[in-house]
Amino acid sequence: MNYDNWAGFEAGWLAYARRDNHRQETAPGETANLHRGPDHEEENSFLMDTPQITAPPCAQPGSPGSPPDATPTSGVIHVNARHTSGFTVIGNHLAQHRDLSLVAIGLAAHIQSLPTGAKVGIKTLTARFPESEARIAAALRELEATGYLHRSRVRLPDGRVVTRTVSYNQPGTDASTTTTAKPRPQHRRSRPTTAPPAKPAPTPTRAPTAQALAPEPTPAPEPTAPEPSPVPTPTAPRATPPPLPQPYAPTPPLHRTAAALLADLRRHAPQLTLSEGDISTLTPGVAAWLERDAHPDTIRHALTADLPVPLKHPARLLRHRITTRLPPPLPGTEALAPPPRRKIVVIPLQNCDTCERAFRATAPGHCRDCRTDLLEAA
Repeated sequence: MNYDNWAGFEAGWLAYARRDNHRQETAPGETANLHRGPDHEEENSFLMDTPQITAPPCAQPGSPGSPPDATPTSGVIHVNARHTSGFTVIGNHLAQHRDLSLVAIGLAAHIQSLPTGAKVGIKTLTARFPESEARIAAALRELEATGYLHRSRVRLPDGRVVTRTVSYNQPGTDASTTTTAKPRPQHRRSRPTTAPPAKPAPTPTRAPTAQALAPEPTPAPEPTAPEPSPVPTPTAPRATPPPLPQPYAPTPPLHRTAAALLADLRRHAPQLTLSEGDISTLTPGVAAWLERDAHPDTIRHALTADLPVPLKHPARLLRHRITTRLPPPLPGTEALAPPPRRKIVVIPLQNCDTCERAFRATAPGHCRDCRTDLLEAA
C-alpha cells in the first residue's frame, strides 16, 4: 500500500467534511457553493448570477407617521391672519354676488368700510379711484337695483336740499332697527397725575326727611325735531313746443286733402293710427305743407320715415315733425331767373383828322398827339 497516496486522500476527505459542516451552519438566506474546491474560502465568495442592489430605494411621499399633504394642486391657497382692529365684515352674498359687476362689488366694499358721514358722491369717488364717472355711476345704479344702496333727496330744517345715501350691508334690512356705529374715542395725551386731595372728615348722618323720601319728578320728554321729508328730484323745465303751422289761405279742398293724407298714414305705418280728434288737430299743419306746393308723397315720407321703436305717442311725433320739418315756400319764376348782365359800353375807333391815326373816341376829331401840338402852336 502506498502510504503517500493514503495520506493525501485522508487530508482531502477531512477538508470536504469541514466544508459540509460549514454549509449546514450557514443562515437560511445565505447561499452555499457546493462546487468549489476544498481550499476555497467561503467567507469571501459571491455568486455572479445573484442580483446585487447598490442604489437606495425611492423616497416615499411624506415622512413616516405624518398625515398626508392636503394642499390643493391648483386654485387659490389662503394665508389668513386674524384681524383685531381696522377691519370690516362683508358678507359672501356681496363678495360672491352673481349679478353685480366687479366694480360694483369693490365699490360696495369701499362704501361699507367708510365711517358714517363720509362723502360718497360721484365726484368724490372719481377723485379717489381711476375709474371714470360713467363707470362709477353705473356701479352705484347696480347697488341701488340690488338693495345695497339707497339715495334720496331730503330737505333739511334750514331749507337746504341734500342727497342722503344709505348703505345696507344686508339688503332688505329696516333702517330703524339697525344700530349705527359710534364714533371712535379720540386718544388724548396723558397728563401728569397729582396726588388726590385729602378726604374730609365724615359728618354725622341725619335721619332722612319726608322731602328726601319723596320720589323725584320725571322730566318731560323733549320734543324731537321732525324728520326731513323726501323731496323729488328737480327736473329741468320743459320748453314750450312751437305752435302748429297754419295755412295763409285755408280752403275746404285744402283741408279735405290734408285730412285724407293723415288718415291714410296707417296704411304705410300701422303704428301711426290716429283718432279723429288728432286728425282734426293736425290738419292745419299738413294744409300748410300743401299750400307750399309740397307733394303728398314727400309729406308722407317725411312723416313715416325712421319711426322710433316702440312708438308711444304717434300724434305728438307727427306734430313735432310737421312743425320742425316744414319746408319754405317755393320760389317764383322771377326769383329763379338769372340776374341781368351789366351792359358793356364799346367806344368806337376814330381816325385823326390830321395824321390819320386810329384812336378811340365817342366823336371824330384829333388824336392825343395832334391835340397837344395844336395847343402848343396856339
